[in-house]
Parts: sequence; C-alpha cells; structure tokens
Amino acid sequence: MAGSTGERQLSPMLARLVAERASGALLRDTGTLYLVDGQVVHAESPSAPGIDVLLTVGGRLRPEGWQWAVEQAGAQGKVGRFLVDSGQVTGGELELCHLGALFDAAFFTLSPSSGPTRFRYGVAHWIGPVRPVPASAVAREAARRREFLCRLWPHPEVDTAPVVPAQGRHGIPVTGRRRALLALADGVRTPQDIARLLGRPAFHTLVDVRRLAACGAIETPLAIVPQHGMPASVALASAEAESVADVALLRRLRDGLEATL
Repeated sequence: MAGSTGERQLSPMLARLVAERASGALLRDTGTLYLVDGQVVHAESPSAPGIDVLLTVGGRLRPEGWQWAVEQAGAQGKVGRFLVDSGQVTGGELELCHLGALFDAAFFTLSPSSGPTRFRYGVAHWIGPVRPVPASAVAREAARRREFLCRLWPHPEVDTAPVVPAQGRHGIPVTGRRRALLALADGVRTPQDIARLLGRPAFHTLVDVRRLAACGAIETPLAIVPQHGMPASVALASAEAESVADVALLRRLRDGLEATL
C-alpha cells in the first residue's frame, strides 16, 4: 500500500476493513482486534494480561470493584464508562491502562502466524468505548516492538519458554523490577505467566526477559536443528558454545561501556 509506514504494514484484510470503516472483531489464533468505524478500540490475546489484570493485580482497582462493574455494565458494553462514573478510576487512568492493554494484546495478535484470520461484523467488546486508535498506528507499534526485542536479544525462544535463572548469576546486577521477575522464575512459569502474576503488560515482561538473557541472568533455550550428517549431540555442543560466546561478548561490551562512564 502507498502511504505511511503503518499503512504499509497493514495486512490486506485489515487494510480493507479500515477502508470500508468496518465495525466488528478480527479473529486470529494469536488474539482479537475490535474495530469501530475502521479504528481499533480494543484488543485481546491469550499471551497478554487483560485490562482487568492490569487494573486489579496492579493495585489500582479492587477485584470486587471490577466484578461489580462487569455485572452492572457488561451486558450494555459500558464497563469502562461505569468504572469512571462510579468513581473507581479516573478517566485518565482508565485511558492509560486501556491503551497499555490494547497495544500489548495487539502486539501478539498481529504477530506472524499461519493460522486463519476471519472477521465477524457487528461484534463489540464489553469494555465499551474508551479511545480509538488508528489501525496503522497499532500495526506500526507492533512492528517497532518486534524490532526492539530483536535488538535486545535475537533469540525469540525466551519469549515463550519457562524462565530458568542461570547458575552463578548472583554477581550480575539487576534492577528491582527484574528482581521481582526473577523471584517468580521457577523453571516452569513462562514470561506470560509471570506478567499475569505481576500485573504487568506481557511485552514489558518480554523486554525484561530478553535483557536478563542478554546479560546471562537467565538461560536461553537452544533451538537445535542438526546439520545434515551431524549428530544431534555435536550440534548441541556447537550451539551451546555459540551461545556462551554470545553472552561473553555482550558482557565484555557491557564492562567496557561501564568503564567509560
């Protein structure tokens, strides 16, 4: 498509829906985008905590307050408006949290996928209108986030694998935010599990996970594809050596930068 970067990044189906100012739900196996008049008004993904988690686990809203709002206004599709009118959150707080949840879920919904995509006209989300966002801006931000994660640590395996703290990591300085993440890393919980427990956006958690992997504080799973004629054990040893070399190089770069400060 001609136009801005965001417009060029729209899928053909989404571009068509924007052009016809469609309202409804764009369904993918990675999540759902809700449109009103061709603009994105909400997003949900199994990989991202919902706005309810961000508000309640994050401490801004009591769980019973959220449940009350859903019971009173969910059927009318006005949960957001009810939260503000009942004085449980301010309009600004709701808008910021909603935008955070929207962009977080949209990042996963718009991720590359081989699954089917379909659109259901007329389907609306029960949160109700908060602030619509142009689809081009949503697509542009999703692409920017993918590129940012790749620059941090080009090993996407850490995004979905259980978070495993590395042995001997105690000499590696980490921020308080990342210490909270490591405290929940038990070798079973994925970054998405930890994001829900902390009440944080999943993308922000992926940023922390990739930075922890880059500094050697957590393990990076190895994606092993044995070369033709090479035993898997040899391929594993080769991959492990390459991973160790990557971490060592990054640590040397970090040490050199710190020495110049």
